[in-house]
Amino acid sequence: MLKKILKGVAGILVLVVVLGLAGYIATGPEQPPVDSSSAAWLEPGPYTVATRDLLLVDDSRPTAENRGVPGKPDRSFPSTLWYPSDSQGPYPLVVHSHGIVSNRTELAYLAEALASRGYVVIASDYPLTSGATEGGANADDVVNQPADISFLIDSVIELAGSDKPFAGMIDQSRIGLTGFSLGALTTYLTSYHPRWRDPRIAAGVAIAGPSAIFAPQFFRTTNIPFLAIAGTSDALIEHRRHAADIPMRVSNASLVTIDGGSHLGFVGMADPMFRFSDNPDTLGCAAVMAVLGDDPNATFLTLGTPEEGVDPQRDLPGICDYGYRETTHPGRQHMITQIAAVSFLESVFNADADEREAAREQLEVALAADFEEASFTH
Repeated sequence: MLKKILKGVAGILVLVVVLGLAGYIATGPEQPPVDSSSAAWLEPGPYTVATRDLLLVDDSRPTAENRGVPGKPDRSFPSTLWYPSDSQGPYPLVVHSHGIVSNRTELAYLAEALASRGYVVIASDYPLTSGATEGGANADDVVNQPADISFLIDSVIELAGSDKPFAGMIDQSRIGLTGFSLGALTTYLTSYHPRWRDPRIAAGVAIAGPSAIFAPQFFRTTNIPFLAIAGTSDALIEHRRHAADIPMRVSNASLVTIDGGSHLGFVGMADPMFRFSDNPDTLGCAAVMAVLGDDPNATFLTLGTPEEGVDPQRDLPGICDYGYRETTHPGRQHMITQIAAVSFLESVFNADADEREAAREQLEVALAADFEEASFTH
């Protein structure tokens, strides 16, 4: 009798697994045409990707007290490197900055795609804005994150001996940034801020980044190539006021818009976790609003002065107060984001002129041709 019961239970479990797998496949994102250039750009590059976790500590700067949690005399960065294990370099370096209450692995799919094409990518959990922050993530610490990025760049360049997992050197003329949400704000600050920018930055990608506080003059410190990626259904970072006019405000900047793209739809866990959600930003809003003060725009006022292009008189949207639109499939959102960011960086950093031109064609023309949700503006 017991054997029959166990066989019956095992049969049910097998059925559940089979049905779950079938459901996973059936609800997957529609792929671009197999013979399209976009399908090719979704394939891994020629290199094998490896990762290395490391702890980097900046002894020159402290971590502030946070909601009753004592400060520290240094700033510590649990970090992950993605790199090509079968390349001799030299490598472009990309530093990724995570969003508030998030972590360094949020866009691992993008880091892996870049490493497979010959990039070294580093992402770190910031001391006071990650989801693991004691006392709760604190957006006000974003003012310290441009200096954090400079420290991370120095640290990767200076890796040596057993601490350096990749062969060859970083090409210091090819350093780029990617960032999501508050990390995208960090990317804007590190690329353009008149006092905080790192002049080594040669290209930047801001994904769902708040920028409405910045007047056009803020962006006049440099003319580096820059790409913003944003979704029209983002409930935290409104597309119209934060993203739509980036090509007009920022010299040498472009915008990829994802129709129906949500805020949480950019992060790796969104697919498959949020496949069946009308808009996953209902969860994102709850998490972010729990760590913000009464005025969600208060942090922006700490970023500089109107003379520096940080202007509180601009039309600033709130957060999570303009509704939840229906969203596109998060898997489609991932694909568009990956292709856009990788092709943009390749159009800047690839050593071969023909490859740079092909990447530019993919970003500016083919992406929108293969994904009806995507549009490109320059």
